[in-house]
Amino acid sequence: MRDAMSILIRPVVSEKTYALMDRGTYVFVVDPRATKIDVRNAVEQAFSVKVVNVNTLNRKGKSTRNLRTGVRGSRPGSKRAIVTLRQGDTINLFES
Repeated sequence: MRDAMSILIRPVVSEKTYALMDRGTYVFVVDPRATKIDVRNAVEQAFSVKVVNVNTLNRKGKSTRNLRTGVRGSRPGSKRAIVTLRQGDTINLFES
């Protein structure tokens, strides 16, 4: 099994994820090869909490175009994991 920090890349910071944090749900950008079981084990190991549910989604990168040359390209895609914790468990992501 890989270590937790190689699976969990970073938390997603947005207004929507802040609203989900109040309900015990956290969103992370994860390694594209990680499975739901890998994500569950990584969160439990890194933050000492109990995970109830894990949902994953693959986001396709946006297509781009260079305005000067007209060359088409794309931004990289990412995989996200939406992790729901047991009632009463929290993760202090933004406290120092």
